[in-house]
Amino acid sequence: MRVILFLVLLFAGFLAYFVAAIHISIPQIKDRSVEKLTRETVAIDFYKVGHNWLKKSNSGLWEMYLEGDGFERGVINGKLTRELAEYQEDVFINQIKQLIPSEHYLNFLKYFVAYFNRHLPQHISDEYAQEIYGVSLSASDKYDQLAPKYYRILNYHSAHDIGHALQDKNMTVGCTSFGLRNGKTKDGKLLIGRNFDFFAGQDFAHNKIVCFTKPKFGNKFMYVTWAGFTGVVSGMNDKGLTVTINAAKSDIPSSAATPISLLAKEILQYAGTIEQAYAIAKKRQTFVSESILIGSAIDKKTASIEKTPTRIDLFEESGEQLICSNHFRGKLFEKDYTNNKNIVESSSLYRKFRVEELLGKNRSFSPEEVALILRNQDGLHGDKIGLSNEKGINQLIAHHSIIFKPEELLVWVSTSPFQLGEYVCYDLNKIFEEAPGLNQKKELNEENRTIAEDPFLKSTSYRQFLLFKQLKDYFSFCTKSDFHLVAELRFIRAIQECNPESYLTYQILGDYYLKIKNTEYAQRAYTKALTKEVATKKEADNLIWLINELDLNNYR
Repeated sequence: MRVILFLVLLFAGFLAYFVAAIHISIPQIKDRSVEKLTRETVAIDFYKVGHNWLKKSNSGLWEMYLEGDGFERGVINGKLTRELAEYQEDVFINQIKQLIPSEHYLNFLKYFVAYFNRHLPQHISDEYAQEIYGVSLSASDKYDQLAPKYYRILNYHSAHDIGHALQDKNMTVGCTSFGLRNGKTKDGKLLIGRNFDFFAGQDFAHNKIVCFTKPKFGNKFMYVTWAGFTGVVSGMNDKGLTVTINAAKSDIPSSAATPISLLAKEILQYAGTIEQAYAIAKKRQTFVSESILIGSAIDKKTASIEKTPTRIDLFEESGEQLICSNHFRGKLFEKDYTNNKNIVESSSLYRKFRVEELLGKNRSFSPEEVALILRNQDGLHGDKIGLSNEKGINQLIAHHSIIFKPEELLVWVSTSPFQLGEYVCYDLNKIFEEAPGLNQKKELNEENRTIAEDPFLKSTSYRQFLLFKQLKDYFSFCTKSDFHLVAELRFIRAIQECNPESYLTYQILGDYYLKIKNTEYAQRAYTKALTKEVATKKEADNLIWLINELDLNNYR
């Protein structure tokens, strides 16, 4: 009885500690009068709260204007995007459930994240904490059993960072960005292009938002986002300073820190030069390793802030171009084991070489020609490496693609799907002059500067890609099912015809054959996959291991 009593008291003590440890206090707000404001429907897909508004453009992009302090922006953001945010959370939670179908593991993960992030508020400024809290006031009740609203929205801002490190997702996809200046552009002015290759299911990118923000303090700025998320992954301010983030290889973090998207936002809001951006980045401790590509109209150049949880460096290209993929290039990390392992094993160096190859073909580039590079799907020397290969600059998974011309405050944002639709141009000078008084639904983009959609969108190859994605899901279902599911021969032929140059096609078939215990065909498929351009060393090593295992089993 003493032992049982001791164990009960021990468990009760641990439970009390755990509950106390994961408790996060909500921000203290002095003036809550903004909560009384109501949303007005001006027209179909056009809503206003005071001077703030949300509307859907003919391009399919949602456009939003926000002003005020952190809490004001958050509350109004939440009111304007309430339905979009509920949809976004549905999509996000469903994607997590697909990745982690076990309810028991999901429950464990929920408590793990709550404990891991218990100190998260200490690394977020009051302004941004209040903004996130303001957004959470309009969050859906649907997932309150998962966590209280403020807890959920706050933790969603660190989801990229945690998943990036714990699941090594940063090397499953790879963002590519580059900056050009002087002789590398048609008019000598700075041009920056980037693909944000973040994929959380097809529906996640359905409602992209181009947000124009006039904060109470700091610079006015724009960024591309989604409902419920206040961080920045791609953006430009009214000083002509641009920010884009590119994941680098990370060790597993030991504690919570500043989400990289909130650091990027702080740079946009409070920096005007590369030096100022670097000073802000030095002040913040982050979860994971990241390259932050900074473009500056004032400095007339680009630089990459290379930051890990413990170290930081500033890499500046000495010539007229700077390429940023998913590894560090500065002297500080030349002998870093994690960075060099990443260079050898990931697709990052390959994509850097491919961008260099494409940039070398022309003396100078226009925004339209930058878009051609961002849309390029081929491998080195123009080799066909299959659709959706991670070694391609365009992997057909991008949430968005963006082009900046900082010295003229022009920005082009891609429309769906991926970077294949039109790139819509915005002039920030005009936007911030007109936005506060907007009372009618009208197009705000510079129609005469629109970059046409990619012809690939209307091609047979694109239709084949769409079929390939369906077949990929079909074979994944057969492979993961607890039942013995045998695919029809016509589906096996179809997936090979849809994407014949991709190693993924044969890797998928190999996994399927292995599941139905057809080891001969599995070995053939894995061997065929190795004849194609495999994206990472890890995947190539796994294919070799599977082939060798099948050899051993056949020998036995």
